This record gives sequence, C-alpha cells and structure tokens, in this order.
Amino acid sequence: MSRRAAVKAPKAPKSINQAAKIMALAKIESESRYAPLDQRQRFIKNAVAMLGLLLAAFLLYIVGFSQVFHMVNQQEQRNAFREQLAQGIAPTGEVDYNNVMLTQGAPVAVIQIPSIHLDEVVAEGTDSGTLTLGPGHRRDTVMPGQAGTSVLMGRAWAYGGPFNRLQSLEPGTKINVITGQGKSTYVALGVRYQGDYTLPTIGSGEGRLMLLTSRGAPFMPSGVLRLDAKLVTTPKPVGPVLSNIFTLPKQEREMGFDLRYAWALAFALQFLIIVVLLAVWTSTKIKPAQLYLVFAPLTLFALALVMDQIVKVLPNLL
Repeated sequence: MSRRAAVKAPKAPKSINQAAKIMALAKIESESRYAPLDQRQRFIKNAVAMLGLLLAAFLLYIVGFSQVFHMVNQQEQRNAFREQLAQGIAPTGEVDYNNVMLTQGAPVAVIQIPSIHLDEVVAEGTDSGTLTLGPGHRRDTVMPGQAGTSVLMGRAWAYGGPFNRLQSLEPGTKINVITGQGKSTYVALGVRYQGDYTLPTIGSGEGRLMLLTSRGAPFMPSGVLRLDAKLVTTPKPVGPVLSNIFTLPKQEREMGFDLRYAWALAFALQFLIIVVLLAVWTSTKIKPAQLYLVFAPLTLFALALVMDQIVKVLPNLL
C-alpha cells in the first residue's frame, strides 16, 4: 500500500458539525413543542371513540335487548293476569280484592287490536319504569270497559314499542279489552295531535278509551299522539278510583321524566367503572382468553344495567 493511500481522510470542518448540532437541537425542540398537542389529539380521539361505543351500546340495548326484556315481562304479566282471571280476583278498580291500592306494574287488563297485531297485557301505572313492562293504565281514570274515560299509555319505540303503529289506525277500527269484568269493544274515532280539536264531553253512561304515545322520529319525540275510541258494548260498572289529576305524580303523566331512577343510574355507572378498572388491573396477571371469559359477561351485565336506568330516566313514552 502506498503512503498516499494510508493517509486518513480529512476531518469535516467545525462549521458543518455545528450546523448538524443546531439542526438536531431544533428537531428536539420542535418535537417537545408539539408533543402536548399530539397527546391532546389522542385524548380527544379516545374520548370520541368511547362516546361512540357507548352510543352504539345504547342503540343495541334499545333495539335488541329491551325488546327481549319486554317479551319476558309480557309473558310473566300474562301468566299472572290469567291466574287472576281464573280465580275471579282480577282488579276492577284502583284497589285489589283485599281493598288495597294496586302496586305499580300490577296487571289489570289485556288490549287487543287485531289490525296491527297488538296483544298486550296492561299494567297499573304510567311511570317510565312501569311502561317497560308494556302499556300502562293511568291511575286517575276508570278501567277499560267501564263508563267514563279510560287512559292507556304506551311506548312508541323502546321495550317492544307496543303503541308504535297507532297513527296507522283508521276510524272504525275495533279495539278489544279484557278485564276482570269481561270483554269490551271500542271503535277508533281518529288520531289527535297537540293543538288539534278536543272531543266533546261524553254523556252519562258512555265510555271512551284514549291511547297515548309519543310522536316524531325514532327515539326523538316531538310531541304526544292521542287515539280516541268509543265504547260500543255495554259499559261495565265503575270500580273505585282513588287518584285524581291533582294527586297524579308528574312522572306518570305523558312525556314524564322519572328522576327517581337517577340514583340507580349513578350506582350502575359506578359498577361499570369498577368492572372496567378491575379488568384493566387483571389484564397484566392473566391470559387474554381468561380475561375475556371472566369480564366480558360482567361488562355486558353492567352495560345493561346502565342502559336500563338511562331509558327509565328518559320520557316515559319513548
């Protein structure tokens, strides 16, 4: 090897090294300057994703699980009411056969509208929780089939949406009701909305049925829909009615909110948070398959509890 080849390459000028250092420092400073912004963006994305998951879970509960719960509740109500009819102790007023005021959710009647395939057991009470069982009878009115005006309220979408198709009923449509006093038949008069005409006061010995539900887009109510029907069979004797429009709680009126379930919602949310935190803590100690096996059912159960309480806090005719 020649002496010239063995000579080392000349060193880079100091100015070039200094420029490289300045560029590196500038890059570090730029990264540190935008790091908080990147963290905020990630936080916002995660928050939006979580909100989207909760909304999807809520819709899944409303569309799917609440319908299943409604079918189960209706079967239990039907079995109980059928047994009361067989024993001759089905209520004919606001009190039971022991002269004790009916509890919320007690089965009192069956409403049937063949033209829309409606066959539902009616429960006593019209608050949000009671209407998860099916249509409800407003306490301050007479029982269906009796002389006077009887008011039934039902959900339009959630928990089976039993009154979802009321607006499609034509005048003259037959509506049957079965109570402890037997079967009665009504004929639909028409649908009314807020601000529409009011019907004349019924005469002595006449009977009328008013069915109430919400109107508007799915799960976005914009008002109340009323279907009026005239009793065409012989009116039954009026049973005891202890409540009146002044004593009827606000949560049992149309589009009423029941804030009593807010406490239950708070506890359900706490339970969901505990389950999630426990799952995160356990994820470092067990295998993923075991984690899903243990916490997937718990999380679904907690979500169902939360969604159930949310629906009960929302307007009762939803």
